[in-house]
Amino acid sequence: NGLQNRKLWVRVPPLLPFIMKNPFSRIRLFYNETMVELKKASWPSKTELRDSTFVVLIATVILGTFIAVTDFSLMNGVKLLTSLAQ
Repeated sequence: NGLQNRKLWVRVPPLLPFIMKNPFSRIRLFYNETMVELKKASWPSKTELRDSTFVVLIATVILGTFIAVTDFSLMNGVKLLTSLAQ
């Protein structure tokens, strides 16, 4: 408020309205907006969901196998190189 006394015309909003607001009104607003947006979403059918899950599981098994084989190969390669260096 000292700035207003120097005629710089800066308005400082009072803090009282922010303190007195109901804290649950923002949560209720967020919940209601979230529900509206979820109703707009297009959800997969059970068949699409099952097929997508199957693809993800197969991809996970393939990637896991690749990582395991690569790790095993590198581990044995390093052991071989270190045993040759001794």
